[in-house]
Amino acid sequence: MTIAYLVNQYPKVSHSFIRREIAAIEACGIRVVRFSIRTCGSELVDEVDKLEQELTQVVLEIGKVGLLFALLYVALTRPVRFLSALWLMLQVGWSSERGILRHFAYLAEACVLIRWFSKFGISHVHAHFGTNSTTVVMLCHELGGPAYSFTVHGPEEFDKAKAIALEEKIKRSAFVVAVSSFGKSQLYRWCEYDQWSKIQVVHCGVDELFLKQEYIPVPDEPRLVCIGRLSEQKGHLLLIEAAGQLAAEGLVFKLILVGDGELRTQIEAMIAQLGLQNHVEITGWASNPEVQQQLLASRVMVLPSFAEGLPVVIMEALALSRPVISTYVAGIPELVEPGTCGWLVPPGSLEALTEAMRTALQTPVEKLEQMGRVGAERVAQQHNAAIEGSKLATLFRSTIEKSKNQGSNVVSPSVLSTSIQTPRSN
Repeated sequence: MTIAYLVNQYPKVSHSFIRREIAAIEACGIRVVRFSIRTCGSELVDEVDKLEQELTQVVLEIGKVGLLFALLYVALTRPVRFLSALWLMLQVGWSSERGILRHFAYLAEACVLIRWFSKFGISHVHAHFGTNSTTVVMLCHELGGPAYSFTVHGPEEFDKAKAIALEEKIKRSAFVVAVSSFGKSQLYRWCEYDQWSKIQVVHCGVDELFLKQEYIPVPDEPRLVCIGRLSEQKGHLLLIEAAGQLAAEGLVFKLILVGDGELRTQIEAMIAQLGLQNHVEITGWASNPEVQQQLLASRVMVLPSFAEGLPVVIMEALALSRPVISTYVAGIPELVEPGTCGWLVPPGSLEALTEAMRTALQTPVEKLEQMGRVGAERVAQQHNAAIEGSKLATLFRSTIEKSKNQGSNVVSPSVLSTSIQTPRSN
């Protein structure tokens, strides 16, 4: 059994959870072929990601000429299917924020992928994120390609559900994965009741690098760490404001920001403005082992997000027995229980965030360790990548078996000419 995974950018620094998921599925005996629309290889810092890059076929590496040729070839050899996919593309693209031209490019990408899926004998396709990657697999399915499923993370998909045709994608899919109960409820909002049975909760997870880590006591050093892309939705600017208030009170602490992104210049300017150079440090992107060490060197992980799905870094922190400060947003309260394994504050509340950080810095180490142990138990029960991956593997098998019983139309290798450029073999 061979399935495909399609992601807009893979591997990616912030997509280690997808890599873990694929590894767990392969451990269940299912072959996974990786596909990515575009590459971000220059950003990779983790050696495991660099190895994963070698296993990934990148659609846009075929070039504009290759895309056009694939489009024309499928149009000529499969005219009925092509016209059906073209009409679907026009319907979806017309109401989208990206417009018809961008969706025409998605159709061309689908034409490339249908040939590649045929070459590798793909019997099912799974996409991560309900945005452009799922648009491409939906169009590929309309061209006669294999059935598809997709994982919705949020918040982007929920913020613009109509613009990305989320309801249409759910309706045409074999099944849909939500990463939290909150995410499941949001998907319920955007589809008809008769589609609800398709929606399954499968958590993102952590692997043995975190689950089997030998216990390391919480350090006495007053050190906090925030891990994530430096972007508006993560609440970094509010975090720096809170750090400024704590510094003004005379508290001794160090706040480490692990990550990079479009907000870095503004964050650095605010650090300088508030005179926090001795209190706040930005490391840039880090590998998985480096993230692990940053967490272990800190008393608490803080992530004051304004919008989320369910951040994997919270799972990683708790798995290493480090309490978490975060917000009452999306799926976060399903994992972080206030007073038990961390603190939750209203998103956007400077006062509540400052108070939680102050409390965490002043809480005895013994209490932090107790909270951390509870958090580690919750992650082991709910977010073990091997267990969650096996749930997906079961869904893939049942879907493929159902397709076989229904005589589903999966493209045969002989359907499309080998004259269209194919991906490198690994």
